[in-house]
Amino acid sequence: QGILERLDAGEIVIGDGGFVFALEKRGYVKAGPWTPEATVEHPEAVRQLHREFLRAGSNVLQTFTFYASEDKLENRGNYVAEKISCQKVNEAACDIAREVANEGDALVAGGVSQTPSYLSCKDKTEVKAAFRKQLDVFMKKNVDFLIAEYFEHVEEAVWAVEVLKESGKPVAATMCIGPEGDMHGVPPGQCAVQLVKAGASIVGVNCHFDPDTSLQTVKLMKEGLQAAKLKAHLMSQPLAFHTPDCGKQGFIDLPEFPFG
Repeated sequence: QGILERLDAGEIVIGDGGFVFALEKRGYVKAGPWTPEATVEHPEAVRQLHREFLRAGSNVLQTFTFYASEDKLENRGNYVAEKISCQKVNEAACDIAREVANEGDALVAGGVSQTPSYLSCKDKTEVKAAFRKQLDVFMKKNVDFLIAEYFEHVEEAVWAVEVLKESGKPVAATMCIGPEGDMHGVPPGQCAVQLVKAGASIVGVNCHFDPDTSLQTVKLMKEGLQAAKLKAHLMSQPLAFHTPDCGKQGFIDLPEFPFG
């Protein structure tokens, strides 16, 4: 069964996540860039983490393509785009996730995340082009569904959803926001409405905040959708930390980040 069939039947679907932090602690990801070249340079490490999530009960394995857009791979002095290429990083991520998913009954989700292009005020066409390069790989590798994850601005998240919907596959969208909303002040409920209207079938939050705070934010999203008479499934991928002292941007604003 696909992701929407499982959710429509009332199944609680368990995902994975936290790959950049887990693999940074194991010595396979560089703190700072947080890019996933380990899919090519250390595939055995990525494969092992996927397998641990599968054995722990994950029903969905996300491709390790967090921050794997071409502009991010060449950002912050990173050599990955030039030395390895965006395409190879994304292809390897898809192959590894599918290999492990086939060891169980897991779905594979191809993921895109926020881009340096948006943060440096590139236009909509350029930002969408970055997402489309990753989508081309996801279509070639036939992932089961797609996730737009880790967006601080709903405008960019909507652009990502619009691109991913071109695939004809189900699309989920998560934002790394708390109850205060996105970085432009758009409240969670309105963020959810915009994402669903763009074509997302699943909306929610990921990263930056702990489970309790994330649940509060998802509740606000649900209320916003109900007020707009829209329906969508909800998802949450919180931090595995408590974050009571976080500000609007969550734990990345804390002086201890990323090592405390």
